[in-house]
Amino acid sequence: MSTETRLSTLTSWSSDWSDLRVAVLGLSMTGFSVADTLTELGADVLVLSESADEEYAKLLPVIGARLELGPLDRVPETLAEFAPEVVIASPGFAPSHPVIRWTQESGIALWGDVELAWRVRDKVPRPDGTPADWVLITGTNGKTTTTQLTASLLVEGGLRAAPCGNIGVPVLDAVRDPAGFDALVVELSSHQLWYLGLSRAEGELYPHASVCLNLADDHLVWHGSAQAYRDAKALVYRNTRVACVYNKADEATRIMVEEAEVVEGARAIGFDLGIPGPSDIGVVEGLLVDRAFLDDRARSALELTTVADLQEAGLAAPHIVQNILAASALARSLGVEPVAIHSALQSFRLDEHRIQIVARHGGITWVDDSKATNPHAAASSLRAYPGAVWVVGGDLKGVDIGDLVATAGTTARAAVVIGVERAAVVAAFERHAPQVPVFEVDAGETGQVMNRVVEIAAGIVDDEGTVLLAPAAASFDQFSSYADRGHRFAEAVQDWIDRGSGDDAGRTPPSL
Repeated sequence: MSTETRLSTLTSWSSDWSDLRVAVLGLSMTGFSVADTLTELGADVLVLSESADEEYAKLLPVIGARLELGPLDRVPETLAEFAPEVVIASPGFAPSHPVIRWTQESGIALWGDVELAWRVRDKVPRPDGTPADWVLITGTNGKTTTTQLTASLLVEGGLRAAPCGNIGVPVLDAVRDPAGFDALVVELSSHQLWYLGLSRAEGELYPHASVCLNLADDHLVWHGSAQAYRDAKALVYRNTRVACVYNKADEATRIMVEEAEVVEGARAIGFDLGIPGPSDIGVVEGLLVDRAFLDDRARSALELTTVADLQEAGLAAPHIVQNILAASALARSLGVEPVAIHSALQSFRLDEHRIQIVARHGGITWVDDSKATNPHAAASSLRAYPGAVWVVGGDLKGVDIGDLVATAGTTARAAVVIGVERAAVVAAFERHAPQVPVFEVDAGETGQVMNRVVEIAAGIVDDEGTVLLAPAAASFDQFSSYADRGHRFAEAVQDWIDRGSGDDAGRTPPSL
C-alpha cells in the first residue's frame, strides 16, 4: 500500500496507525499533545525542537517518542534519515520555514494538530455513537472571548461542551478526554487554518457551525501578505454543515461566506449592533434579539438579553456585545434556548487583560486591555473609552499603525508610547493626529516601563478621566507576554495608589 493510500484510510481512532513514521515539529503544549496521541495510536514518533520544557522532554521517552533537540534553521540529518510519512507542525512554524519548505518540496504530507484531531475525533463518542459536533471560531480579534462565551452558553443549555484549540487547550486533549463531549468549541488561529488548507479530502473538517468575527491586517510576516492571511481566515467556513455566522459590519466576512464551499442547506447568519433582518441576530431598543432561529423569522424575534443586564455584568462594550451576538448565534444553531443564554450571560466574566478595569482612584479609571495586540482590537477599545489617555506601542508585527491613529487615535486625550522601537508610532501621530500630545517612555528595564507609564499618564489626567492600555502591538519586545504586560501595568497602578500619588499635587502634566 502506498503512503498516500494509507493516509487516506486514517480517518478514525480505530484505523491502523501502527508504525506510521511521523515527525513532530515543536515541543510546546501542542507538540506534546500530538506526540502523546500518536504514540498511544502506535505510530513511530520523532519530535524535533530547538528547545523543550524540561517536563515534556522527560515525558517523551516514557510515552515512547524520541526527541531531537537542536537548530531547525536547516533540515536536520536526523529528520531526513527518518524519512517521515507525515510531518505534523506546531502552529508557530511559518510557511517560509526551511523545514516546512523541505517537507512540501519532498511531497511529504504536512498536517497541523487540528487535522489529526479531526481524524481521530471518534475516540470518545456520544451516547448515540457519533463524535462531538465541532464549532469553529476565528477572527483577527475576539476569538478567545467568543470561544469562552459559546462554550458557556452551550453548557448552560445542557450540552457537554469544551473550549479548546488556540485558546490554550489542545484540540487533541479535548478529543481524548474520557468524559466525552457533545460539542467542541474550537478557537482557530490563522496559522492553524493555513495548515488546514493543506488537508487532503479525507482530512478536511466538516463543522456544525463556524464564524469569522472580523478581519484586519495581522500576522503579515508569518503569512507573507494580507491576502494570504485573509485566505487562511476564510477556510473556517469550508464544509460548514448548519450555520455560517458572519459580521454584517465587516464586509470581508460576508464575502468569505458567499465564496465558501459549504454543505448544501447551510445557512448564512448575520450579526451586528443594528436592527436584525430575518436570519440575523442584532440589537433593537436595548434588547439583543434572535431573528434567525425561529419559525416566524419575518415577523418575530426572540429576546436573548438586554444591554442593561450586560452593562451590570461588565459586558456592554460594543465589541464585547458583538462577541456575545456571535456566540449566541452559534449556540442557537445547536438548539440552546434563549432563557439559557440570558442565564449564562448573567454570570459570565471576561478574562484578565480584556478591557479590565484594574483601579479607580483620584478621579482616574485605569483600564487594562493588554490583549489588544493589533490595531483592530485597539480601535475597539478606543471606541469604548473615547477621550482616554492611550498607552500604545510594542512589536507591531509588520503592521502599519497609521490608519488606527488617523481614525480612532484622534479621539485620544494623549498618547503614551511604549516599546523598544517607538519611531513608527510617534511618526504616525505626527502625520495623522498632530493635535494629540505624545509622550515617549524610554525606560530601559522592563520593570521600569509601566511605572513610568503610570507617572506620565497620571500627570496628564488632572481631573476625571481614563487611562487605557491598548497597545495595538505584541508584547515580546519588552515583556514575556501580553499577560505579563497587563500584570505589570496593574501593579504599577497599585503602587502609584499605595504611594498616595492620587493627590492633585502628584499629577502635574509632564512637559512636551
